[in-house]
Amino acid sequence: MNLVTGGTGLVGAHLLLHLLQKGEKVRALYRNEKSIQKTIAFFKESGSLERFDEIDWIQGDITNIPSLEVAFKDIKYVYHCAALISFNSKDEELLRKTNIEGTSNMVNCALHFGVEKFCHVSSIAALGDPINSSYEIDENCEWNPEKHHSDYSISKYGAEMEVFRAQQEGLKTVIVNPGVILGSGFWEVGSGKIFESVAKGNPFYTDGTSGFIAVEDVVAILFSLMKSEIQNERFSLVSENIAYKTLLEWIAEAMNKNSPTIKVGSIVTQIAWRFSSLLALFGIKKFGITKNLAISLHNKSIYSNKKINEALSHDFIPIKAYCKSLASKYTIFYRVS
Repeated sequence: MNLVTGGTGLVGAHLLLHLLQKGEKVRALYRNEKSIQKTIAFFKESGSLERFDEIDWIQGDITNIPSLEVAFKDIKYVYHCAALISFNSKDEELLRKTNIEGTSNMVNCALHFGVEKFCHVSSIAALGDPINSSYEIDENCEWNPEKHHSDYSISKYGAEMEVFRAQQEGLKTVIVNPGVILGSGFWEVGSGKIFESVAKGNPFYTDGTSGFIAVEDVVAILFSLMKSEIQNERFSLVSENIAYKTLLEWIAEAMNKNSPTIKVGSIVTQIAWRFSSLLALFGIKKFGITKNLAISLHNKSIYSNKKINEALSHDFIPIKAYCKSLASKYTIFYRVS
């Protein structure tokens, strides 16, 4: 039996379907009925709604140990996909509780219940810092505590420390650090917001670059790693390094929308997050940009996928073609014209 956390999110939901298609038995955690509806909608959108009932759903939370004790019964493999993603400094405590304490609870239960192998889905945000601006970021880059890191990055790094600690205590693990994950079914959160912005005719772009990967690649690699003899290793998962402007242009072309033409510099985004914070003081809803998000939009980091390419024979989905496919699904789902 496989246990999946985060089954009501992008990676977890796609992983559940992938495992079922591979003939695996799966159990998944869910916090409430509202959250589980997102996974139902994804299975329906994927034409696999009839398979949803094959999942053994357990109501619980990674920060609630008694609920985990129920979930871990007869579990052989664990895929820990659950995490809080936030670039708002006000969420620092919640990030630590969910990502660090939650992961600590998961590996402790895995050790206690004799789990054979544990897969932790981390993020490129938890990778170390490059030696210089021209150096690719990979699994060997050391974390520099003197450099600025977002609270989210710190929490994901802290979560990895819990997994490394469990390794020392005898748990077989693999850690993956995916880049920006693109995928269908969760259009209102995460990378789905990128497609929403293009559909609405967003004319702005920044000069940042990041690593991108299709969610189907992520879940296929997770499954392959867990079925392999590979253990106690960490892998950066990136299909391609792409400029944000280029990505927006690909999506705009696929949606028959205008490409962004107005470059937003770092000074503008700095003003934006400060103005956003000022509005919040007067009870006015912020318009979605924080200090850490503003910084990330201008980062030009390049990530290496050399290690995972050497470990597995996996052909990554080309991102441009994938964006075209996702844009088509988005257009159908929202009837965009």
